[in-house]
Amino acid sequence: MAICLHGTHLHYLSSITNQNPNFPSPIPRRSISFIHNRSIKTSYSLSARFSIRASLLSADVVTEQTHKPSLRDLCQGHVPEHVLRRAEDVGYVLPTDVQEQALPILFSGRDCILHSQTGSGKTLAYLLLIFSVLSTRRSTVQALIIVPTRELGMQVTKVARTLAAKSGEPGTEQKPCTVMALLDGGTLRRHKSWLKAEPPTILVATMGSLSQMLDKNILKLESIRVLVIDEVDFMFNSSKQISAVRKLLNLYSANSRQTIFASASVPQHNRFLYDCIQQKWTKSDVVHVHVNPIEPMPSCLHHRFVICDKNERHTTLLSLVQSDAPQSAIIFVGEQSEKSKKAGNAPPITTLIDLLKSSLAGCSDILLLDEDVNFNSRAVSLSEMRQGGGYLLVSTDIAARGVDLPETTHIYNFDLPKDAVSYLHRAGRTGRKPFSDNKCIVTSILTSEEQFVLRRYENELMFRCEELFL
Repeated sequence: MAICLHGTHLHYLSSITNQNPNFPSPIPRRSISFIHNRSIKTSYSLSARFSIRASLLSADVVTEQTHKPSLRDLCQGHVPEHVLRRAEDVGYVLPTDVQEQALPILFSGRDCILHSQTGSGKTLAYLLLIFSVLSTRRSTVQALIIVPTRELGMQVTKVARTLAAKSGEPGTEQKPCTVMALLDGGTLRRHKSWLKAEPPTILVATMGSLSQMLDKNILKLESIRVLVIDEVDFMFNSSKQISAVRKLLNLYSANSRQTIFASASVPQHNRFLYDCIQQKWTKSDVVHVHVNPIEPMPSCLHHRFVICDKNERHTTLLSLVQSDAPQSAIIFVGEQSEKSKKAGNAPPITTLIDLLKSSLAGCSDILLLDEDVNFNSRAVSLSEMRQGGGYLLVSTDIAARGVDLPETTHIYNFDLPKDAVSYLHRAGRTGRKPFSDNKCIVTSILTSEEQFVLRRYENELMFRCEELFL
C-alpha cells in the first residue's frame, strides 16, 4: 500500500486522479491511501481546480505542534554523532519542512518520493538517511546517488564529504566513510583503480560513467543499501538516460535496498507512484512526501515580465541589468537550434556574453556555463562564484537543475523556458536561503506572441507575473 503525505496544505488527490485528463489510465484506489497534513490553514483562496469542500476540513486536520523539533531531535539515535556535529557546524540546526516530514519515514526504512520546492533541503534529507545505515567496516559501495549533471554531482559530493569528515576527536577508531564522484568528464582510469583497490562507501554518479563501469564489470552493486535518483523527472524524460535508469532500477530487487526519488517537479505524480509499484522500482509501501503542493515555488520570489520586439531583446536585457544592478544573477539562454548550427551561426549564448562584457565593463564577473564548454572550465566558473563576491552567470538550462548558488538574487529568462517545469527549475536557482524572507526577482523577456505561453505557466505553477514597463 502506497502512501501520499502532503504538507502545508491538504491536497485532495483523489479528485484530481478521477478528473484530471493528464493521467493516462485509472489508478486503483487500493494502491494509494492518504495521510493528511499536520498543519493546515483554515482559509483557502485557491482556484476552483484545487477547492476543497468545507465539510472535509474539520475531519482530518491535526493542530500544529507547538514545539518544532531540531534536526538533532529528528536524527538522534539514527545518525552518527560526528555527522550530527558536522551538520551543526555548517549551520544545519533547524529542519526544513521536507526534512521534518521525510526523515521519520526514511529512518523507518520506507522507500520515498521526496517532492518539494527547489532549495528546500531534499539533498540533506537523503544524505542523513544514508549516514544512518552505513557500516564503515564493510569495503563495499553501500549508497549510490544518481544525478543528471556533473555540476549537481560535484555539489552533492561536497556536502556528503563535509558531513563524513571526522572531527579529529579521540574515541572511535572506525574507518572513515569515503565518498567518490564518478561523473562525466572525470578520469575513468583513476576511478577504475580506486574502485578495484577499495570501493567507496558512497558513490555519486552520472548515468553515463556508471554504465561504463557496470558494463566492464569493474563495479558491483549487490551490496547497495540505499539508491537515490535525484532530479528523477529529468532522468525519466531524458531520451539519453531513461533506458539506463530503468535497467539500474531493475538490476537488483527493490526489496534488498531503500529507494529514494527526489525532485521539485514530479509531473503526474500519482501515475509515477503507481508505476514505481507496478514496475517494482520500489517496495509496495513507498511514501510520496509532497511538501506544499499548492505553492510549487518559494513565496519570496517576485515574478515579472517585459514585452519587446525580438530584435530588441539584447538592449532590453542590458536595460534591466543596469537598472536592477544585481549583485549576483543568472541569465538563462535557450539552446541553439540544429538549423542555426548547420547554418554556421554563432551560438546565441556566445553573442550575448560578448555583448555583456563590452557593455557592462564595470559589472561583477561575467561567467559562462554551457554544455559545449569543457568540464574544467565549467568547474572553474562554479568555483569562482562560490568563493564570494558578485557574479553574472550566463547559462543554458544546464544550471537549472540542482545547482546551489544561494547568493543569487535575480534570474533573467532571456529566452522563455520550453515548459512550466523548466520555468520552475530556473526560478528555483534563487530564493534558496532557508528561513529567509528576502525578495528575489525572476524576470522574463518575451515578445507579445509569447505572452500566452507565460500565462499558461502561471496557471500550471499557480503564481502571478507582473508586467514591467521600461
